[in-house]
Amino acid sequence: MKQNRFSFKLQRDFLLLFIYVVIAGIFLCFSSGGFIINFRRIGFSFMSGIQRGVYSVTSFFSDSFNAVRELADLREKYRLLEDKLKEYETMQRSNAEIRKENERLRKLLSFTETITIKNIPAEIIGRDPSNLYSGITINRGAKDGIRKNMPVISFQGSVEGLVGKVVQVGRNTSMIMPLYDMQCYVSARMEDNRFYGLVNGQGNPESPLVMRYVQKRAREEIKTGERVITSGESNNYPKNIAVGTVTGINSNDYENSIEVMINPVVDFAKLDTVLVLDINSVNENAITEDKETE
Repeated sequence: MKQNRFSFKLQRDFLLLFIYVVIAGIFLCFSSGGFIINFRRIGFSFMSGIQRGVYSVTSFFSDSFNAVRELADLREKYRLLEDKLKEYETMQRSNAEIRKENERLRKLLSFTETITIKNIPAEIIGRDPSNLYSGITINRGAKDGIRKNMPVISFQGSVEGLVGKVVQVGRNTSMIMPLYDMQCYVSARMEDNRFYGLVNGQGNPESPLVMRYVQKRAREEIKTGERVITSGESNNYPKNIAVGTVTGINSNDYENSIEVMINPVVDFAKLDTVLVLDINSVNENAITEDKETE
């Protein structure tokens, strides 16, 4: 019994001694400078990593927010630039149209100066194919000196051509009966061989004009492409105004005259400005000159 107690006591003493040695070793480790330095390094590295992570996250969100704001600013600037570009394009188109209009008006003015007959420039403001005269409306009327039956011409390129005559006059507007109308008749002649006839239209600007009552013997002398001009007879139109060019001849053996097909000089699809001629001024000048001669 005593021996067992002694053995138990001895084991307990060894166990306590072992525990004391372990505890002493632990305190010795904590009290050494090397371990403390390593612990501080570990703590510093850990905190530095946390700080870097926090800085990276905050920088990411800050950069993202700034990028979104800059993108919104860029979109607004882009929208403003688009609006300015549209304004510049509109201004450029307007300037181009103004330049074209000025060039057209300069040409028209230069043409009006070359005409010896008093004339009134006008712009076409309406067309009515269903009208009795297939009428063309211009922006000049009685207050501008327009009168009924005044002849109307136009310049396309450098070519002067007959358009028709005035058939209705208002205060500010007038209506022209174009050359291609079936009721428009013009006394005309061949420019080269001087055969005479009466020209009228077929009611359609795409159809050729017809020169009727031309002597039958002219069939051998008239050539395709020959110019037809106004004869000046009946004083309705000034003489030597271009009507068109010959495109063909219709002839029947049982008739005493031939019909000449004519392509109009004026392209009515492109017609936008005209000159209304005051031929009465020519007659008045001629009467004045005769009186002065006497």
